[in-house]
Amino acid sequence: MKARIKFRKYGALRFIGHLDVMRFFQKVMRRAEIPIAFTGGYSPHMIMSFASPLGIGLTSDGEYFDIELTEAIDSKTAVKRMNEVSIEGIEIISFRKIPDDKKQTGMTILAGADYLVSVRKGALPSDWKEQFSKFMSQPEIQVIKQTKRSERMVDIRALIDSWEIRDEQIYLLLAAGSSENLKPDLVMETFLKYANISDDVRFFYHRLEMYADESGNGERKLIPLENLGEEICMNSKTDL
Repeated sequence: MKARIKFRKYGALRFIGHLDVMRFFQKVMRRAEIPIAFTGGYSPHMIMSFASPLGIGLTSDGEYFDIELTEAIDSKTAVKRMNEVSIEGIEIISFRKIPDDKKQTGMTILAGADYLVSVRKGALPSDWKEQFSKFMSQPEIQVIKQTKRSERMVDIRALIDSWEIRDEQIYLLLAAGSSENLKPDLVMETFLKYANISDDVRFFYHRLEMYADESGNGERKLIPLENLGEEICMNSKTDL
């Protein structure tokens, strides 16, 4: 049986990296007595995969990782146990059974993520909302996107599913995953250049949720990763 765990990351823990988050949850699994499966061989390790590592400094209400279980455990019990041994800055939200198919892991099916962006340092000009609307109304936004191995010209406008100005914050729903992945900081850096705003302005990014695409080959239909699983209730029969 496989399970998908959703958690929040907030407060001071936004400054710890992905490897430390992995080590933290390995300890949580042991202390909470979650029946997680291990790999074989001379150096066994917990079978655990994260949908998309969160950048240092970001907070989130929708982080995910998948695990493999050796036996069923009630979802409410698992969440309660894990939160009891967790620390401030990490809160487990849900624990759900997912299909055993390897093609259904969060890492594989991830297609989108949304964010709230706010100013952390400096100030935007009084007309920034009008400027941002003009920026997003462009049919294309060509940017040189760098990777570890190369760089290429990318139209990031095509990777922005939706956007909205919410008071003094900006909402962005962006493509995410192995095929196409757009980070909110690239969007905002490009906007600053477009509007000729000082790059001394710094932003704070909060991830809201991560999504899979349920549309097939048609128009994108994004659904939260959490919704693709089901609660494990030990009062009813649960097949391993």
